[in-house]
Amino acid sequence: MSATTDTSRPGVIHARPVRHPWRWVALAIIAVMVAMLLSSFLTNDKWNFPFALQVMNQSPVLEGLYKGTILGTVGAMIIGVILGVIIAIMRLSSNPVLRGVSFVYTWFFRAIPRYVLLVIIGTGLGYLYHTLDVGVPFGKQIAGVFGLQSDLTFFHLTTDEIVGGLVGGIIGLGLSEAAYMAEIARAGILSVDVGQREAAQALGMSSSKTMRRIVLPQAMRVIVPPTGNETIAMVKDTSLLVAIPVITELFYQASAIGSRTLKIMPSYVAATAWYLIVCSVLMVGQSYLERYFGRGFGQKAPKTRRFARPGGAGGA
Repeated sequence: MSATTDTSRPGVIHARPVRHPWRWVALAIIAVMVAMLLSSFLTNDKWNFPFALQVMNQSPVLEGLYKGTILGTVGAMIIGVILGVIIAIMRLSSNPVLRGVSFVYTWFFRAIPRYVLLVIIGTGLGYLYHTLDVGVPFGKQIAGVFGLQSDLTFFHLTTDEIVGGLVGGIIGLGLSEAAYMAEIARAGILSVDVGQREAAQALGMSSSKTMRRIVLPQAMRVIVPPTGNETIAMVKDTSLLVAIPVITELFYQASAIGSRTLKIMPSYVAATAWYLIVCSVLMVGQSYLERYFGRGFGQKAPKTRRFARPGGAGGA
């Protein structure tokens, strides 16, 4: 038999990669801008990086870092996440009263700037209510009608002890954050297919157990990324605690040192460096959480191994 030539196959293709000259132009522009920025940092003595490093290690700045910034962020996010999930569940409830309350809450706290809210909490509540009476509503009037000796008040709370200082700042930031976390949690819960809940109910699970064991674990894939962004934003929003006022805060202490030493920019550089460090750590933690809760979504299928057939060619 004579060998036949396969004319159906194309010839050798001499392909050349597409050229992108503008990429090199953009790279050159970026390199020049970076070089100019480094030159400005290294040649301008007014930046005074050695003094900025000294400010970063000052005791008042470190105290403001872990008290006002870190502790304030952790406390506010705990309140915001827990309360936000509760409000999100209320928003998705079939009860119109719960839906209405959750809507009013998110509408109010999303509309009020956080600085204004902290000012009201720090100064306005102390002016309006010197003490907070915890008991039966209209207790004095009810006691007067029925001739009771007690005014039906269980205990009294001094307003300054609650809203004054760091505690008031954490409460204010947490209440504001809960409104945003409620919308994030609601979006995450709605991303879970309704069939998951129906299957859980068919197995006899209660609504609360279905939410804890089935819905929320799957919703975390959607909830974690924006929650990480909110946490990083909260680190920066702790600088608003001066409205309470809270002086044990990073930026306030760095600014105070700059005002005393008349070295403003190095003090600002110190505060900026600490914010960058804290937010960088949070970004790394966020990436690990996203990877953990994103398991099973968007992953490539495992490669199939090929085995040799006994006495024949290899097969899949």
